[in-house]
Amino acid sequence: MRQNRVEPNNPAEVVLSDAMKPYPECYLVSLNGLKAIRLFAGIAHRRPLAAALCGLLVLLMRAAELPRLPIPEPGMHDEFSYLLAADTFASGRITNSAHPMWKHFESFHILQLPYYESMYPPGQGLLLAAGQAFLGHPWWAVYLSMGLLCCCLCWMLQGWLPPGWAFLGGLLIAMRIGVFSSWMNSYWGGAVAGIGGALMFGALPRLEKRPRVRDAVLLGLGLAILANSRPYEGLVASIPVAAALLWRPSRRALVPVAIVVSIAGAATAYYCWRTTDHPFRMAYQLNRETYQTVPFFLWEHPTPEPVYRHAVMRQFYTVWAPNFQNVIHQNTLSGWLDAAVGKGQVEWQFYLGWALSVPLLMLPWTLRDRRMRFWLFACPMFLLGLALERYTHPHYLAPFVGVLMVLLIQGMRHLWVSRWGRYVVAVVVLACVGGFVQQVVSPRVPYPYPGNLQRARILRQLEGTDGQHLVMVHYGADHDIHREWVYNRADIDRAKVVWAREMSPAEDQELKDYFRDRKIWVVDADEAEPRLTAARPAVRLQSNIAP
Repeated sequence: MRQNRVEPNNPAEVVLSDAMKPYPECYLVSLNGLKAIRLFAGIAHRRPLAAALCGLLVLLMRAAELPRLPIPEPGMHDEFSYLLAADTFASGRITNSAHPMWKHFESFHILQLPYYESMYPPGQGLLLAAGQAFLGHPWWAVYLSMGLLCCCLCWMLQGWLPPGWAFLGGLLIAMRIGVFSSWMNSYWGGAVAGIGGALMFGALPRLEKRPRVRDAVLLGLGLAILANSRPYEGLVASIPVAAALLWRPSRRALVPVAIVVSIAGAATAYYCWRTTDHPFRMAYQLNRETYQTVPFFLWEHPTPEPVYRHAVMRQFYTVWAPNFQNVIHQNTLSGWLDAAVGKGQVEWQFYLGWALSVPLLMLPWTLRDRRMRFWLFACPMFLLGLALERYTHPHYLAPFVGVLMVLLIQGMRHLWVSRWGRYVVAVVVLACVGGFVQQVVSPRVPYPYPGNLQRARILRQLEGTDGQHLVMVHYGADHDIHREWVYNRADIDRAKVVWAREMSPAEDQELKDYFRDRKIWVVDADEAEPRLTAARPAVRLQSNIAP
């Protein structure tokens, strides 16, 4: 059978083709009269169209699932914190003044002093604020960002791989995490840092071959996004990129990157100054110093237990946090290895699964390719940086999702040229498509979807009534610390509904006096069907008071 060679016309592909000369079949496309293959190849070589279709697939499929998977409600601590940032930005403010009754409003991942604000960098909050301000709901920005993420990842792969393989990679990642993952179906984040990483790693091979201002600006923009979404992981990801740029310095590339990074750095320093009164101190650092006892990095030492005013917060920071992912024992080799295995399983289940693990078996051959030598240097750097963190979640690795796809697709290319490899690649792709179809037929979205529906139900109930309301939240002794209710709008005094923790009778009465013009309710969050009860004066519920 006559095979037609698809000549690469992307500068990055020219270099890659030299590295793959022993494997010319990597560029072979068997037309064989099959319209589907012709169509796929035709789309793949129209690079902007291919990237756009990867994003469009995600948006259309998630929109089609809305009747069965409606817009999620926030449920996790992090989600409420990001939504507070969104409400703050959408209100035209960078931060909020501390509230006089702040002790009743203390909650996880939120600062009350010196300002009332989210502890997280502003990237995710700005995204959600755009959805709230311009689209009517924060989730619509999450929805659009996931489509943009898959579009950017396909664009990134086009810089490292031939167009057909890049298009395949974009489709695989769209099916794997684009529609049914927690990134799409929560407010937790992931897409913002993923976009930053895709822009940075996608611009690099283009700049190495043909320095252009456009690509330099995109690389700088990727760095800025990472600095304001996942600062530490973004720093780890950017070190090899900076080394590659400086190895062959190009004024046409470095100057635009420096300008974009300088502007973004000044804006970030200003944001830190407004939120912590110091340009080089993040709200995240201040929050951890205020509440945490277990340090984030391995080289740090535990800190003395601070004063906790609420039992549920003390349980979270002194019981759950030290035992999550075995962080309290990670200073020993055995403890670190146990934790690494557990964290690796979480990341493997999110990003790969069994089917996409197969191409990674070709990693020793993949990293020998001349075009892949950058990853031979960069990947150990990434792994070392991530190994120094005590905690991890899939969205922590969002800057590296494109890196994983480059190595995975290059492994598929090596499989493709082996004797039986084409059948293996076909089985892998069919398994991914089959898993996606199964999700479409019977959607199963992971936790935290659909969020805290009970709190959302009561909030809608109160928002549908006249006047303003104060809800005093009571937890039982066996309360699930991950089902938090006490979160508020950026402007607490003007909010329709204010959520507060019960404390001592005197403190509760002081709070009620402050909100004397509101209807005051009590809700037991641990009932099977929580309901509102009119508050009695100075009710004391000891289980909510930290010892």
